[in-house]
Amino acid sequence: MRILGKDMCWGKNMAVMVLNKELADEILEGRNGFYRPSRREEVWDGVTYIMPEVDNEHDDIGGFFRWVFRSVFDPELGFRVHGSVNISDRSANWKKSYRVPDFSFFDVNCTAEDRKSHWFGGPDIVLEVVSPDDKSRDKLEFYAKVGSREVMMLDRDPWQLELYQLHRGELKLAGKIKPGDGKRLASSVVPFEYQLHRSRPRPKVKIVHTESGQEWAG
Repeated sequence: MRILGKDMCWGKNMAVMVLNKELADEILEGRNGFYRPSRREEVWDGVTYIMPEVDNEHDDIGGFFRWVFRSVFDPELGFRVHGSVNISDRSANWKKSYRVPDFSFFDVNCTAEDRKSHWFGGPDIVLEVVSPDDKSRDKLEFYAKVGSREVMMLDRDPWQLELYQLHRGELKLAGKIKPGDGKRLASSVVPFEYQLHRSRPRPKVKIVHTESGQEWAG
């Protein structure tokens, strides 16, 4: 394996982009070798990206969204809710191009196909919890290509939530909220509104079911 720089190297069959700084340092210094079974990977047009590892807060937020959506949308009726799942734009050789969102929701009428190992086509709703150097916003073009109708980007430094909605094949920013600003973002896919509330030790996402008035915060 030949190191091409601080964050890129060539594997046996394809280029590999290492976005995890600690792992990149290990590779560059020759410590422990390259294999780490728990690492998070995506492949962008044949290039493997090793993403920063998820911290506990990151996982809590993804889990909160899964819990709320599963509380409302019954899988027995055909709704699908996932955490980390492979999303590909390719019918064949899907491992050459896929992304792994932190949360995804598939409506009963979603046209994406469940291929067991991955989904061919996009979820109706995607959440990306942003971590340093993870290139979350660079995924918007891919999610638009696979037909995702909404994408949420949750930043934590500083905290803000952005909602992108699909218009004419492109994901456009529909709105942005910050903790305590009193603003709401309304989904066009499900009867939910999102808010960011000031709280300790971190701000909390509030989800309101507009049809029943039920609320969740986490």
